Amino acid sequence: MTDAPPLAPQARHVAALLPGIDDDQLTARTPCPRYTVADLLQHLVVLTEAFADAAAKRRTALTTTSPEDAGPALAEDWRTRLPAQLTTLAEAWRGPQAWRGDTQVGGVELPGAEAGRVALNELLIHGWDLARATDQPYAADPVAVQASFSFLDGWDGGTEDGLFGPRVPVPDSAPLLDRVIGLSGRDPAWPGLTR
Repeated sequence: MTDAPPLAPQARHVAALLPGIDDDQLTARTPCPRYTVADLLQHLVVLTEAFADAAAKRRTALTTTSPEDAGPALAEDWRTRLPAQLTTLAEAWRGPQAWRGDTQVGGVELPGAEAGRVALNELLIHGWDLARATDQPYAADPVAVQASFSFLDGWDGGTEDGLFGPRVPVPDSAPLLDRVIGLSGRDPAWPGLTR
């Protein structure tokens, strides 16, 4: 599939944030109101495994149930597990077969191409969440930003709500990443630890 955006660059950007997270930041709030940093990291642990299974068209507990059912406790080995799973996720979506046919993730049946774009969008948005919450600079992959903008701008949930919450208006003149963040239901000016 020629229009399948690669996940590897964005996965590396998310992995680069992990060494900058101190244990005392795990209870910090994030731009995702229901998540602390620890909750967000656990969400990433679960979604990286679930979307790798979805790429392989494997039906597992993680693809057939909501990610919220995986439990809120952060895996003790997240510092080694999450970087490895980010690499595995990116590799799983590298081949064209992952983007073809139908799959399931989070208990939802969807085309493989859509699932791949959801996975990339999750990495981009939650990477931004993590960077903001832990007061780190965020280097987003430009291809991922463009792909997420197209995905979110065209997403129609039947309301003005974004995929993650009500859309936040952002001027067309703003950087594309800020516009993506607004489409996701977040305020690009969300304050981090020192903002």
